[in-house]
Amino acid sequence: MADRVVLLHGIWNNRPVLWPLAARLRAAGFETETFGYPSVFGGAEAAAQQLAGKLRLDARKRKAPAHLVGHSLGGLVSLLAAQDPELPVQRIVCLGSPLTGSGAARAVHGRGLGFGMGRSARVLLKGLEHAPQHREVGAIAGTLEAGLGRVFGTFDGPHDGTVAVDETRLPGLVDHFEVRASHMGLLVSRVAAEAVASFLRTGRFAG
Repeated sequence: MADRVVLLHGIWNNRPVLWPLAARLRAAGFETETFGYPSVFGGAEAAAQQLAGKLRLDARKRKAPAHLVGHSLGGLVSLLAAQDPELPVQRIVCLGSPLTGSGAARAVHGRGLGFGMGRSARVLLKGLEHAPQHREVGAIAGTLEAGLGRVFGTFDGPHDGTVAVDETRLPGLVDHFEVRASHMGLLVSRVAAEAVASFLRTGRFAG
């Protein structure tokens, strides 16, 4: 039976942006599904609760535990849900997720535009302190410095145009990988998809 993967989008996005990555993972032998949520009006914490509820319902239907792959805010939603040690989750990959907080988000907030992040503002501004200790979590960072985030934030060191590489390095990760891709480009990158597949299979990024 193929391993299940649930993919989550980031803020201001929806399920279709995940389709290219989902297609590559299906070609690699995984069973995929996408999880949509109201990233602004609902917020990350509410989305995490909804995700947890879905996974528990899946377990009651005797579905196997799922891997989680979250892009940007979706990675934070995945880790918030996975803080519950009993949640039926396997490995987690965060793609371009500002796990320690987003400098671009803080710049937006500082200009009085924080309302655009809605109820996800808190987690985007502050990030998390540590990956769930009972989970295997890996993070992929983009290093192609192109994206709208450059308009709102300044970056120290390499970044993907929206999220700095250092913002993707959360204590407790079991592995970290860099890809020459922009923030949204991570979702269509062959190299990123191969790295995701490797981590879901082995708990480590190949290469």
